[in-house]
Amino acid sequence: MNDHRPVHRDPAPEWYGRLRVRTTDVSPAHWLTERRPGDGDFGTVAGVAAPGFAAYARILHPATLDERPVRWSAVAAAQGTGVTPGTRWHEVIGMDLDHRNASEYGLPGVWDEHPWEGPTPPAVAEALVPVLARHTRTPERCWFGLWHGYGRWDFDGVPVFETPGRDEVLLAGPLADAVSPVRRDEFAELPDLWWPEDRAWCLGGDVDLVSTYIGGSPALIADLLAAPELEAHPVAAGDPVG
Repeated sequence: MNDHRPVHRDPAPEWYGRLRVRTTDVSPAHWLTERRPGDGDFGTVAGVAAPGFAAYARILHPATLDERPVRWSAVAAAQGTGVTPGTRWHEVIGMDLDHRNASEYGLPGVWDEHPWEGPTPPAVAEALVPVLARHTRTPERCWFGLWHGYGRWDFDGVPVFETPGRDEVLLAGPLADAVSPVRRDEFAELPDLWWPEDRAWCLGGDVDLVSTYIGGSPALIADLLAAPELEAHPVAAGDPVG
């Protein structure tokens, strides 16, 4: 979990890593809001990524043991639970949210840190980039949404576009540079939203989630499910997130 964010606020940068901050026109993001006629998709897969795609995947953020990634399936096997496409982390570790138990603090030799809560973790993002690149004609021309509420940067005055529950700053750059912010600054958050100019897919995350959601073609989703570096499950646009 990324819980070491600085409390001071720096002026809004012109560049976020190698991604350009869009300080005027945010019209490239209008298709996202046009696909959402109301708030009916808030709290759903389509509300985190975008509605209208043929298929969707949920990418689980790994837990860790001594800073090494641990799959939810490995934790579930040790806890005697299981993982389905809709399983939530507290269910994996057998924790009742009203009556917490010791498992929330880890299981020796299995896991010692909860999954990363927030946008896509850098290691997961690195694994996603080549898969996503194979499923767009425009990997050199991509757009990204960064929640303007992340604490370090003062984005007041920078135009934003709205998604369910969030206002996003628009960034632009090649898909290969999606992870560049954390390469330059360990306290940077990765963008919450990614999509190529041809809109072949859309990736969505959120500050409150331990999963990333992706909408795209059935071929893309099959590729994600088969990627050995990722722990992915098929989901539907209307499935709840939590």
